[in-house]
Amino acid sequence: MLGACSRLKRLHVRKGCGQAMNDKLTKNDIRRMEEEIEYRKLTLRPKLLEDVKEARAHGDLSENFEYHAAKKEKNKNESRIRFLDRMIRTAEVISDESAEDEVGIDNTVTIEFADDGSTEVYKIVTTMRGDSLHGLISNESPLGKALLGHKVGDVVSVEVNPGAGYDVKILKIENTVDDGSDKIRSF
Repeated sequence: MLGACSRLKRLHVRKGCGQAMNDKLTKNDIRRMEEEIEYRKLTLRPKLLEDVKEARAHGDLSENFEYHAAKKEKNKNESRIRFLDRMIRTAEVISDESAEDEVGIDNTVTIEFADDGSTEVYKIVTTMRGDSLHGLISNESPLGKALLGHKVGDVVSVEVNPGAGYDVKILKIENTVDDGSDKIRSF
């Protein structure tokens, strides 16, 4: 069995030696995460503690499903608070501003895939809001990273891994903003 230090070393090696283990987040991301922490601490935590107390009062804890479910929810809330707090403490704050004609954070980009001519529309967001199933791609993903800083008409090579990749052409850039509708990811 690995100790906590061994697990951390393994994670650090996986990310790359000497590379910080932090995400690039905007001030808006951090603000929204702080709001979620505040809600979880001030509103949700007292309610969940009361649920545990109430379920505990029902008697035998070994067969008390309500107690175990309430305790699980309380622990899940505490875990989320710790996760968000760690993300904020280790974040590298980046700007969400970009030139009017360049792809940047929170811009919506229409691209054409060179291999088959199909088009897709994606919004470039930070890792905490990434959701590729809903057209939100992370600025740290291969496609997001490749598109940043490019202009309409540019053909961009996206490297998936060494020796493998594809080309896309930027057809349109919309200067959208983080209006709060993109949800902060769970874990």
